[in-house]
Amino acid sequence: MLLSNALPRLSLRPLVLAAALALGATAAMTASAQTAPAVSTTDGTLLSVSAHAEARRAPDIATLSTGVVTQAADANSALRTNAEQMNKVVAAIKAAGIAERDIQTSGINLNPQYQYAENKPPVITGYQASNSVNIIVRDITKVGGILDALVAVGANQINGPTFDIEDKDSLQDQARRSALDKARARAEMYANALGMRVRRIVSVSEGGSFGPQPPMPMMAMAKMERAGADTSISPGENALSVNVDVVFELGR
Repeated sequence: MLLSNALPRLSLRPLVLAAALALGATAAMTASAQTAPAVSTTDGTLLSVSAHAEARRAPDIATLSTGVVTQAADANSALRTNAEQMNKVVAAIKAAGIAERDIQTSGINLNPQYQYAENKPPVITGYQASNSVNIIVRDITKVGGILDALVAVGANQINGPTFDIEDKDSLQDQARRSALDKARARAEMYANALGMRVRRIVSVSEGGSFGPQPPMPMMAMAKMERAGADTSISPGENALSVNVDVVFELGR
C-alpha cells in the first residue's frame, strides 16, 4: 500500500517539469518577436541634393556712429567742452528727424595724454574726452544731408553708414523658394538620367546667412565746409543667401 500511494506522486513530476519548460520557451519566443528589428521593404533610391539661392533687395535703413573728440589741459575742461559740443550734435540729429529710440550712446571716454622722453617718466600734457552715439536712419535718402549737418555743428568723428534691411522675412522666404526649386529641378534631372521618377521629399534642412554691404567709413575730420550738395551716398543692394539640403526618394 505504501508503494502504490507513492507511484502517482512520482509520475506527476516529469509532467510539471515539461509544462514549465514549454511555457519558458513560449515566453522566450514572444520576447524575441517583440525585440526583432523591423526590416525596411522599400524599393526606392534616396538622393541627397544641396542647393544655394540668393535674394537681393535695396536696403531701407542705415546705421552710423558719430561723436565729438575734445582736448584740454585738465580733465574737467576736456569733459565740459565735449559735453557742450555733443549737445549740439544730438540736437542736430533730432532736428534731422531721428527718433529718440534710434539714438543710443555707444561710449564716453576720458584719457590723459602723455609726453614721452628717453630715460624720463611720462608726463601728462592734457586730457582727451570723447563721446559717441549710434543712430539709425530710416530714410536713407537723408543720410548724406545728415552727415553734412553733423559736421557743421561740431561732430569730428563719423563712421558708417552701414546699410541693412529692416524686415528680412519676406526676402528670406524668396531665397528659400528659389533654393527649393533648384533642388527639385536637380533631383528631376538625376531621376530622368537614371530612368526613374521623384516619388517624394524625405527630409529638408536649411542653413543660410545674411550678407549686408560691408561698413564704409565715410569721414573722420576736424572740420568740413558744407557744400551746396549733400555728401554722396550709394546704398546699392543687400543680399540674403540660403542653403538647403533635400533628400528625395526616387523610384520606378
